[in-house]
Amino acid sequence: MNRMGPAEYECRESTQTLRQGLQEFYALNPQITAPDSQPVEFAEILRAHDVGHVIFGCNADMYDELKLLPLFWWTTECTFSTYLTMKDSPAVDVMYADMIQERGSLWLFASILRTLPRLLPELAIIWLKTRNWRKRLPFLGYQHLLDRELDSIRSEYDLFQFMKRPSSA
Repeated sequence: MNRMGPAEYECRESTQTLRQGLQEFYALNPQITAPDSQPVEFAEILRAHDVGHVIFGCNADMYDELKLLPLFWWTTECTFSTYLTMKDSPAVDVMYADMIQERGSLWLFASILRTLPRLLPELAIIWLKTRNWRKRLPFLGYQHLLDRELDSIRSEYDLFQFMKRPSSA
């Protein structure tokens, strides 16, 4: 992905709707499997994952991919136990297959190993902030949020604290 600066949906106070942010996410990441190309039950999980990218302002690089899963577990209705029931789903396999097909399994594992040391301190902070998390963001039931502005969703669910701060230039 060659672009100048963050996507609009990645901006902390984005006034895009979730629907617009999702469209932008797909436009910027044509390598991602389109949920509509999958069977309904798989598409539902894929799209919910992609909605998470948009709501949390995460792009599709390895750092944000690895950050997103714990954010789901700790702040959404997709808790770790929910994930364990879904992890054997072909939809989860499709997400990993996309990355492997694009660059190969060796790249995937090497990229994860290179990224984890930079990510672990942030994950520790996120875990500390979310230990007693009460208001969980919908995971599969996000549809009622599609026409809401991202900054409103992020404010309601107290998600700004997990987003990248704007860089001072």
